[in-house]
Amino acid sequence: MWETLTSYNGRMVLAGTAILGVSAGVVGTFMMLRKRSLIGDVVGHAAVPGLAVAYLIGEWRQPGGGQHLPGLIAGAFAAGVAGAVCVLLIDRTTRLRSDAALAVVLAVFYGVGVSLLRIIQQVPSGSAAGLIDYLNGKSASLIGSDVTTFAAAAVVLLAVTLLLFKELTLLCFDADYAGARGLPTGVLEVLLTGLVVGVTVLGMQSVGLILVVATLIIPPTAARFWTDDVRALTALAAVFGGLCSVAGVVLSSSAPKVPLGPVIVLCGTALFLASLLFGRRRGVVTEWVRRRRSAATPV
Repeated sequence: MWETLTSYNGRMVLAGTAILGVSAGVVGTFMMLRKRSLIGDVVGHAAVPGLAVAYLIGEWRQPGGGQHLPGLIAGAFAAGVAGAVCVLLIDRTTRLRSDAALAVVLAVFYGVGVSLLRIIQQVPSGSAAGLIDYLNGKSASLIGSDVTTFAAAAVVLLAVTLLLFKELTLLCFDADYAGARGLPTGVLEVLLTGLVVGVTVLGMQSVGLILVVATLIIPPTAARFWTDDVRALTALAAVFGGLCSVAGVVLSSSAPKVPLGPVIVLCGTALFLASLLFGRRRGVVTEWVRRRRSAATPV
């Protein structure tokens, strides 16, 4: 196991997934507070047709060039943004509830993506096998240049989040008051969605487009059982995200046939259950002990 972790590929996978975990924890905190956590699931599924279209364009320009990573990332990002914007437009301009808008956009985009993947299989020089790997993650292919790209993108995401920390917090807790104060709530909403798309694209190679939503949701929800302070919540979610990613890499390296993405999600699930039971704020066991002590204290 240690030989795997200390190898070049092992170090790259460890660094790349840790960067993803920290970024997803920070951005996911605001999505949770905004009650839009599942937007990450929509973005992940909506990115599939973007991958397929980018692949087809690459094959059309140069046979065998469809797997060019920058092009695939650009396609996934554009489609993810389109899916997220569709959700916001449906939510703002129709009488449909948010959950209905999420379900409709997710189903339509993913259906188009699966259809395009089937079309790619009919292309003489094309193969959908490499694209399907992006749905479940292909961390073994991470190299130094990928990690450098991840680090640069993560710095941008974290910098934007920290610079607009007060504005995003106000948007999440009271959007009407934020608008009355003159803040551009629509722009902030789109910006927050763009941050989610950025994290989703970052997670495309490590945990995959389908499972990346777990890295956005689980760390902040687990951290919520430990604190009520927004700053502490954001910091703790970043730590939890990084820990889950590192633990997933360590455990996956000890069982090479087990895919990394699901292991990271399972580590996050274990952390969430521990927080649910023993969290300092509203943990089930903690609250039970507190009530027992209160009942035993004489009035």
